[in-house]
Amino acid sequence: MKPMTMLFCLITMFLIASAYSNTVMRLDMTHRDTLSPIHTPYHRIEDIFGEDKRRHSLISQKIKTTKSGARMSLGSGFDFGAAQYFSEIMVGTPAKKFRVVVDTGSELTWVNCRFQGKGKENREVFRAEGSSSFKTVGCMTKTCKVDLMNLFSLSICPTPQSPCSYDYRYADGSTAQGVFATDTFTLGLTNGSPTSIPGLLIGCSSSTKGDSLRASDGVLGLAFSDQSFTAKATNIFGAKFSYCLVDHTSNKNISNYLTFGSNPTSTLKPPARRTARLELNLLPPFYAVSIVGISIGNTMLNIPPVVWEVRKGGGTILDSGSSLTFLADAAYKAVVSGLERHLVGLKRVKPEGLPMEYCFDTSKFDDSKLPQLSFHFKGGARFAPYRKSYLIATASPGIRCLGFVPAGAPAPNVIGNIMQQKHLWEFDLAASTLSFSPSTCL
Repeated sequence: MKPMTMLFCLITMFLIASAYSNTVMRLDMTHRDTLSPIHTPYHRIEDIFGEDKRRHSLISQKIKTTKSGARMSLGSGFDFGAAQYFSEIMVGTPAKKFRVVVDTGSELTWVNCRFQGKGKENREVFRAEGSSSFKTVGCMTKTCKVDLMNLFSLSICPTPQSPCSYDYRYADGSTAQGVFATDTFTLGLTNGSPTSIPGLLIGCSSSTKGDSLRASDGVLGLAFSDQSFTAKATNIFGAKFSYCLVDHTSNKNISNYLTFGSNPTSTLKPPARRTARLELNLLPPFYAVSIVGISIGNTMLNIPPVVWEVRKGGGTILDSGSSLTFLADAAYKAVVSGLERHLVGLKRVKPEGLPMEYCFDTSKFDDSKLPQLSFHFKGGARFAPYRKSYLIATASPGIRCLGFVPAGAPAPNVIGNIMQQKHLWEFDLAASTLSFSPSTCL
């Protein structure tokens, strides 16, 4: 029935009811079992119980997920020789555990995978045929041709039954090739019980390349995108997610949590809590923020405002997948020269293989002599990272480097995970706010 026809019928019924306001309308209600005389009383009770049980299961699942958030472990990759942070996800039916990079700058969630005999044997491999809930996305579907276009879906389609392929590329040159599919994820809730979420998009990667991917079994894509894990999780648990990054040199036995929905252990309470605007539409799918300046001590650095503008400069994003902080050239020069003045007398060194230019022998250095560096947000919020987040330790004893890399000009500024460490970060996607607070993350 067309909408206009339905509306006309409803109006007509209302007018008739108004005309006979003293008349009572009565509708007969017949129990459904009277319509099935072939069923015995036993069968009717069995059917009723079966349907009630299924309904109760659905109600329980709904209540369980709406009253709780989802919580996943989150730890440093230092012990694995990686500069990222790792979580563990459970994929498939039966569920299998994978260690994945937590990446707020990536849309696609994928794991090392074997599908139809293709795929290399890494630390952990997801064997797609062994999961009863695994289902490929067809290469002829709208999902493949339109929805997944931004996720590097390929136009190759040998037959209508062939899966949708991808060649996913990262900013550091790393790549992952495979096929798109959907499968069930099993998550732990904040109340301690598990829950399963069916039909989540996942990449089945049969080939990967790049140093940043060698220590993991895949990537958990948390970018602001309809196709990311974030989109599905926040739709179920509420439009918030939060994480607390432990010290980047922590061993694998020390971890905190990545949480979707309200965080019951959140310490984001005044006066420690700071809130800034989350600019979700400026640089999608990245989590952009409006920085207006950087200060060292009580002195605001002389950085051209254009550096922070999206259209003319490049803007600023928070990225859990980048370890170091990238600054456009004008900001980089102002920051490193401002900090270097307070490191006078220290021997400058150049450790082999490190991208940082300013490294020093700090074995006899008192950190308290280094002034506080702060990022200033539009609206007045100020992020003051710990000193060891911008004078960072290296593998060489006593050698520490300023944790900044020149990004070029114009170029986006990226606040990396080391700068974010030992803070609790909460992304409220409904309110478009970013809240943060110092924390031990333990």
